[in-house]
Amino acid sequence: MKFKNAKIKILDLDLRGCLYLNNFSHSQRVALFFKIISRAGDGPFWYLMLAIVWGMQGITYSLQIIYLLLGGSVGTAIYKFLKHKTTRPRPYQVHQVIVLGERPLDHFSFPSGHTLHAVMVTIVLGYIQPVLLAAMLPFMVLVALSRMVLGLHYPSDVIVGALIGAAVASLIIFVAPLLGIAL
Repeated sequence: MKFKNAKIKILDLDLRGCLYLNNFSHSQRVALFFKIISRAGDGPFWYLMLAIVWGMQGITYSLQIIYLLLGGSVGTAIYKFLKHKTTRPRPYQVHQVIVLGERPLDHFSFPSGHTLHAVMVTIVLGYIQPVLLAAMLPFMVLVALSRMVLGLHYPSDVIVGALIGAAVASLIIFVAPLLGIAL
């Protein structure tokens, strides 16, 4: 009984957080801002950061770039597996009061792949080139917020996506030296 009550409270907090953040999308300017952030978080911003790291580290850094891209695909595999196992509908699909601000890339909500990759890339590239954190940290937070403001994710989707992203980033950083790859 206690577990059921706790689950109900968590789901209620999740919905209230989603409703609160989605309310900001009623402003067209705010919605457009977060739509741009979300689209840049699809990859363009992160590819730019990766190119900057490659430029700063030199062309001999190619093996590391391939390793980082392979590590990123681990994050993709994890979130796709979880999305298809949990099949959690997106907030706008369940609650008519939630405004959809951007077309989703896939059908399910849990976990947030955008947030997973934003956290993962920020940690790994920040580890390699800490100077980039000044740009990446604020963008990472904005990507996470954009997913809720646009009605695509609940806060729990974003939190779990961030935790998985941090775990994958830690794995990438930890395993690299074992494979003889100097980040």
